Amino acid sequence: MSTASQADLLVCNIDWLITVDPSRRIIRDAAVAVKNGKFVAIGKTAAVEAAWRADRVVDGKGAVGMPGMIDNHLHSSFQLARGLADESNAQSFLYEHMYPYEAVMGEEDVYTSVTLAAIEMLRHGVTCYIEPGNYYPDATVRAVMGAGMRMVLAVSCFDQNKAVTGIMPAAMIEDTGRCIAKTEELFEKYPGKHAGRLTVSASFRGMNNSTDELILALKGIAQRHKAVLQTHACYSYFTHDASIVQHLKPEIERLESLGVLDENMLLLHAGWLEPHEIEILVRRKPTLVCCPSSSLHNGYGNLTVGKHPELMALGVNVSLGADHASSGTVDMVQEMRYCVFGYKEIRLNPRFMPPEQAIEMATINGARGAGLADRIGSVEVGKEGDLVLFDATVSEWQPLYNPVSNLVYCAAGNTVKHVFVGGEQVVRDGRLVRIDQDEVMREVIKAGSRITGRLNMKKVLKLRWPVE
Repeated sequence: MSTASQADLLVCNIDWLITVDPSRRIIRDAAVAVKNGKFVAIGKTAAVEAAWRADRVVDGKGAVGMPGMIDNHLHSSFQLARGLADESNAQSFLYEHMYPYEAVMGEEDVYTSVTLAAIEMLRHGVTCYIEPGNYYPDATVRAVMGAGMRMVLAVSCFDQNKAVTGIMPAAMIEDTGRCIAKTEELFEKYPGKHAGRLTVSASFRGMNNSTDELILALKGIAQRHKAVLQTHACYSYFTHDASIVQHLKPEIERLESLGVLDENMLLLHAGWLEPHEIEILVRRKPTLVCCPSSSLHNGYGNLTVGKHPELMALGVNVSLGADHASSGTVDMVQEMRYCVFGYKEIRLNPRFMPPEQAIEMATINGARGAGLADRIGSVEVGKEGDLVLFDATVSEWQPLYNPVSNLVYCAAGNTVKHVFVGGEQVVRDGRLVRIDQDEVMREVIKAGSRITGRLNMKKVLKLRWPVE
């Protein structure tokens, strides 16, 4: 008579399993058991199969497994903006391209955009992301929860509509009270919903477009709810200089003077720093989110002047974010590669940013940034059953001597084969289980036509070659 315990899911015969557990184990011929949404066993296939049985068994032969990745910064409502903001500096990108795009979007457009983003994230192994905020949070939740992934939700907040940087479109102008009220509404409505896959954060999207009153109020809300507070900070010389002109101090110093910096804060980009701000960050230890493709696409210089590797060495948590589809594929595998290659090249040092560090940034560091490190970010007993299997039989993965090296330096994110969130399979053989991808793509075409019909395309689209 079998003495094996009953699980809900067994994934067996995984060629290589990168656990990112405290010992950073890599297990050959690995298996995991998941029960009630959590890992209950991790080890060699023979040992796990001897101790556990399940009605659902997935064969991981030929696969490299890892924890679900966590994208710490993605504007999912910008997924329909590809090609609309190329060759633009920071001011042009925001005020001539992305803000006009965002201002003409309706709820249906945002739902379609976020659904497309969820498809792309899951197909590339991202099981959780942090949303910095748009104007339709309910549509955002519907799309992401419908796909079966996790998210940290926020709503867009700006209350200083005219700044050194520019003037916000009329449709995006709100006052301080409205920003505070709608943030409170999120915390009243969503915590405890969607089986723990949804958590809520507070967000002021731009420091130069946010008053001290708003920042302090949102920090108070975040503290009451033990939640993350997030903002874009120090992502270009333009915004850095504007802060000095407008507030008489750079961005990190301003946050420090307000008393809001701590380990529960998420600073998006954080490349342009004054020397004394480095000391502040080391002391306060917020999470910094490096967004390589965004900086490379727009020439922000966050890798050139950034201190992410040094700050990590000094104990600051640094994670990764794709930022938006305007700068390319929403693919954390590519973000890992851009990050390590960029810093190696700029520092002229091949020892900078080894692949192991990039994987940590995309998993456990991202979980810390999301405030979820006790639940996700590694394959450990007791954590949520979020698992990604890459098809390592394809050419990009072969020959396979070192799965860590191949993942960061060689693989493409779209070689993901299976994805599990809390033990539920949400991607099977490269396609989403819960969503009709073909129907979504038809809706994407319709939404794109609606949005471009409302925009001045001569201003936002730069086609340099003639179209016949």
